[in-house]
Amino acid sequence: MNYPSISSLTHAFQQGLAVLVLLGLTCACKDEVLNEVPKDFLSPELVLTNKTGFDTYITSLHAGLRDAYFFNDNSVDGTNIWNFQVGTDVGMTGDPAQNMFKDYQIWQTPTLAAVNHHWEWAYQTVIPRANTIIDYANRSTAVWKDEAEKNAAIAEARFFRGYTYNILANLYGDVPIVDKVATRPILDFVRKPRKEVYAFATADLEFASQWLPKSTTLEGRVVKAAADHLLAELYISQGAYDKAIASASAVINDGQYQLMTSRFGKYLSQPGDVFSDLFKDNNQNRSTSGNKETIWTLQFEFQTPGGIYKPGGGNGFLRAWGPRYFAIKDPDGKTAMAVCDSLGRPVGWFRPTNYYSYSLWSDASDIRNSTNNIRREFYYNEPTSKYFRQKVNRTTSKDLDTMWYYYPFIRKIEGEALSGITYGRTFKEHYLMRLAETYLYRAEAYLLKGDKQKAADDINVVRSRAKAKPVLASDVTLDYILDERARELMLEELRRLTLSRMGKLVERVKKYNPVSAATIKPFHEFFPIPQKFIDANLNAKVEQNPGY
Repeated sequence: MNYPSISSLTHAFQQGLAVLVLLGLTCACKDEVLNEVPKDFLSPELVLTNKTGFDTYITSLHAGLRDAYFFNDNSVDGTNIWNFQVGTDVGMTGDPAQNMFKDYQIWQTPTLAAVNHHWEWAYQTVIPRANTIIDYANRSTAVWKDEAEKNAAIAEARFFRGYTYNILANLYGDVPIVDKVATRPILDFVRKPRKEVYAFATADLEFASQWLPKSTTLEGRVVKAAADHLLAELYISQGAYDKAIASASAVINDGQYQLMTSRFGKYLSQPGDVFSDLFKDNNQNRSTSGNKETIWTLQFEFQTPGGIYKPGGGNGFLRAWGPRYFAIKDPDGKTAMAVCDSLGRPVGWFRPTNYYSYSLWSDASDIRNSTNNIRREFYYNEPTSKYFRQKVNRTTSKDLDTMWYYYPFIRKIEGEALSGITYGRTFKEHYLMRLAETYLYRAEAYLLKGDKQKAADDINVVRSRAKAKPVLASDVTLDYILDERARELMLEELRRLTLSRMGKLVERVKKYNPVSAATIKPFHEFFPIPQKFIDANLNAKVEQNPGY
């Protein structure tokens, strides 16, 4: 059976909304229209009546997540996915004009745009959309083939709701739980303890695990393994280590998933290795590349309605994290670098810390630090320069800014210049869940349970693929697992959430981030509650997180 793409469904949903507006404009002059029930444009009452309608509405959940992470990649105020990496142990500002988490005391405040962004994404976008699906799926007006079909739709909505509450709990701590569609203004929200939020998210994910399909032909849609993968993390957060191990094992032993250990995809004729192949264009989705490691990817489609949802859309990691190499001057102070296909046009807003770029790589055999995966040397590429094709020398190049212009380039952010080399963005899919992380979740659960040998065994599955030396059981600690997560998952995992979940954010920022170390305080482990929410919640007092 052929399914429409998520992008085409998004486009249909957006067209329907446009029809709604147009009909309102053309009919507003007739008073009797105000008394009619709408029959020819999108509304929950008309759309959420059968599987096709629910699939269309579920697409809005996927679009909402992409908007939260990539909608505004021109922004450096944290209103996107960068917010989860900058100001941690692995990332800091590079561009001297940017202030993101340089000073935690004046940046991370209750009125910060990023603080509002993630809160409003959750409570104004994903949670109400998920609750609407759950509500209407259980109404008598919804026609289902059977109970399984209904529960599969509910399961996808509950997956997104659980995913969102897990983020909220790790980012803000105690937060309100909203599990129903609001039919009136609510001014008396009450924050629930973090452990209750974890439990609520867990219940959603357990339901999702039971009813989501094991596989799908529609890339980007969530499946049972995605729920089990996230359950492993949630169980760890609640100290249920045996359950975490069982959930991770359900994915690892599924049979559909395995770490890619030999080269694959469409770039086999080019230099590379299996790790670099994971991040080449068109190699993320299972159906197009044979990549059995993928559990869940965020979709981008070039020049496809719904695939690019705004001018300047696309995967912005290259733009934000790549060094501004084209600004490098030669030893004579002249331009000797040009924007090129292989490097794109990054602007160097953010850069890896030296902890990531250097300290993590004592093992010379680790292919994740090979030239295929981290570019450490640059060559003058302007043909008119007398230094053409010579290596950039950090000590002789004119005014070489090694915070902004020249630093190790994480090559997993590279991609084809489909929209031209000056566009600065790629259109390849972004990993949200990958099997390597599932192994590291299980290793963490084994460690916390007290079984360091099994923890080492799981870590060594990941390290073996990277050709890295195995870790000894005696050397496995939470910090070692965080190191391994950085080596494997840099710019994939939501690092801030991982560190806050483990209670390690402040400790490791102080140790590894020279830009933020002096200003971060213990209370910065959590974001503040948005002041605008506190002010609007008139009928119940909302306590601010301590320290703010």
